[in-house]
Amino acid sequence: MRLFSPCRYVASVPLLDPAELWAQGKRALLVDRDNTLVPRDASRAPEDVKAWLDSARDHGFALCMISNNWHRAEVAQSAAELGIDSFIAFACKPLPCALRSACKKLGVAPRDTVLIGDQLYTDVWSANFAGIDSILVRPQTSVDLWYTQVFRVFERRALRDLPCEE
Repeated sequence: MRLFSPCRYVASVPLLDPAELWAQGKRALLVDRDNTLVPRDASRAPEDVKAWLDSARDHGFALCMISNNWHRAEVAQSAAELGIDSFIAFACKPLPCALRSACKKLGVAPRDTVLIGDQLYTDVWSANFAGIDSILVRPQTSVDLWYTQVFRVFERRALRDLPCEE
């Protein structure tokens, strides 16, 4: 597996089928907050994302929100609103430490886990470092922090030949 290669690339989280992930042997979902579940220009997740998380829980998935967001209170509030009991703020992705900690907290092995995030150079890279499958989603809005916008330029180039599931 190449370091920057996600297992899948999809347009948005609700396009993923929890039943399919469960059938693949996955038991835990590590989900990024900003621009994955919650658009950067919004304070709450869209209703279709909430419904998808409900479906994932109904299938038996353990969930943990993993965010590089420094504002712990924002991450905690989003996790609570979305019914996600476990979260890690200021995760320092692409370092794999927070992902490994989340797996330990959830009682799952990395091979039974999927990380879902919107950034190639943080989310996908950290998952691949940690031995966790990764699913890249398109950012849910074009609004980003200034330094993320810089990385997006390189991301677009790296992803230009990777088809995105619509």
